[in-house]
Amino acid sequence: METNNDFERYQRAKKQVEQIKGFYSHLASYVLVMAVLIFINLKYTPQYLWFLWSMMGWGIGLFFHAMKVFGWFPFFNEEWEEKKIREYMDEENKRNKFE
Repeated sequence: METNNDFERYQRAKKQVEQIKGFYSHLASYVLVMAVLIFINLKYTPQYLWFLWSMMGWGIGLFFHAMKVFGWFPFFNEEWEEKKIREYMDEENKRNKFE
């Protein structure tokens, strides 16, 4: 018999897998688009390597995406979110008691 706790764990694991899948899709599109941009840059304007700007900008976003998905943030992780949600719910409950 499956308990509610098992279902919640399953849902969290499913969400994590979806986030990892999304990251790998992001990574694949980054690699493909960068390959095209590098080719275009080196073929038509090799004297100025402008593709580096796109690579760095998008790479920073990709890095932060990886940090979030794989839990490399020392804060803003799942436990932090749950804690903040509980804090806001407690504040709301306290306010409603006095009304």
